[in-house]
Amino acid sequence: MSDRAESFPLHRRDVAKTLLGARDDTLIVTGLGSTNWDFTAAGDCARIFPLWGAMGGAVPTGLGLALAQPDKRVLVATGDGEMLMGIGALATVAVQAPKNLAICVFDNERYGETGMQTTHTATVADLALTAQGLGIKDASVIADEDTLAKQVDTIVNAEGPVFRVIKVRAEPLEFVLPSKDGVHLKNRFRAELLGPGAV
Repeated sequence: MSDRAESFPLHRRDVAKTLLGARDDTLIVTGLGSTNWDFTAAGDCARIFPLWGAMGGAVPTGLGLALAQPDKRVLVATGDGEMLMGIGALATVAVQAPKNLAICVFDNERYGETGMQTTHTATVADLALTAQGLGIKDASVIADEDTLAKQVDTIVNAEGPVFRVIKVRAEPLEFVLPSKDGVHLKNRFRAELLGPGAV
């Protein structure tokens, strides 16, 4: 088992806080598990739509949202395990090429929900290279604070699709869970997007 991720300089909840605060109108879809907890800890709000029990579904959900709302910036924040499960969705992102979509993979090289077993990114899998191979031209890796600082504006403003693998430390963190009430999450997100009368 590779332990290199235990010394990565970026901390996932700091990254989540940075991305959440970078632009106050970004619509954010978070993948099941750690990124749900990270963005809830960073400041749970109505413009975040956390997925529960939908492994592999974060990118398709974000893609659909970006296509339906072309005037809104959409950010998908998910983990490496979830991205590996739904990797084929990146080909559809490349074909549809929404200009308002960014995807950030928080890659700690672990399956966080099931015991921190290593994922394939701890050995040979390169998610940024895979995204490029599937047709997403703007795909790269962020592994330190300086690169993150330089890339935040691209993530929240640049013409997409934008794909970033953010190497974050594998570390034990306290659970900070969003609501598990799916109807509530749907209604608050819908009201944020379309106005209170839309619910």
